[in-house]
Amino acid sequence: MNGGNRGILIAMEGIDGTGKSTQLGLLGRYLRGRGFPVIETREPTNGPYGRKIRELYVDRGKYSVEQELELFVEDRRQHVREVIEPALASGHIVLTDRYYFSTAAYQGAAGINPDEVFARNSFAPRPDLVIVLTMPPEISLIRIRESRGDELNDFEQEDQLRRVAELFESFDDPSIRRIAADAPLEDVALEIRKTVDSLLQEKQYLCVPA
Repeated sequence: MNGGNRGILIAMEGIDGTGKSTQLGLLGRYLRGRGFPVIETREPTNGPYGRKIRELYVDRGKYSVEQELELFVEDRRQHVREVIEPALASGHIVLTDRYYFSTAAYQGAAGINPDEVFARNSFAPRPDLVIVLTMPPEISLIRIRESRGDELNDFEQEDQLRRVAELFESFDDPSIRRIAADAPLEDVALEIRKTVDSLLQEKQYLCVPA
């Protein structure tokens, strides 16, 4: 446990194809190896709102942009209430694959003011660290095609990803650390570990034996 202290929230962000899920899993394994209590989670969730969001991957025209944003907000509200807040309260390190920065970037690319998105997510705990994995969209699309071997969904079109990447680049929250994801996987993982180690040292987050 963490000596009764509040936990740490780390969000892994970036455009599709940057390897967020892979890197989050590697980071979780590394932290557990050091004895830290870790919760890995993701958005959209598998809850009722998250399932509706996944329907958008096939037919994004099913909802208006405003309705789409509402789904993301409500999915996150449930995620915070049922997973993130309880884990933080118990002193865990919470690793989330996507958070409200993704909503601001993707819904911002669809035409909604990102500032409005951030305001709508003011209920969500602010992350201690946001790791934004960066990569040219043309490279991320190659990775997506090679890993899945199928057609790109509506969130993964090149013009869309370019707009999303530009918005991620424009965010200036002090919690953001940008890491180039087009380097070899282990090099990226090492850079992430160094960044997280610095955060834990700064926060004086200690794993206290039971």
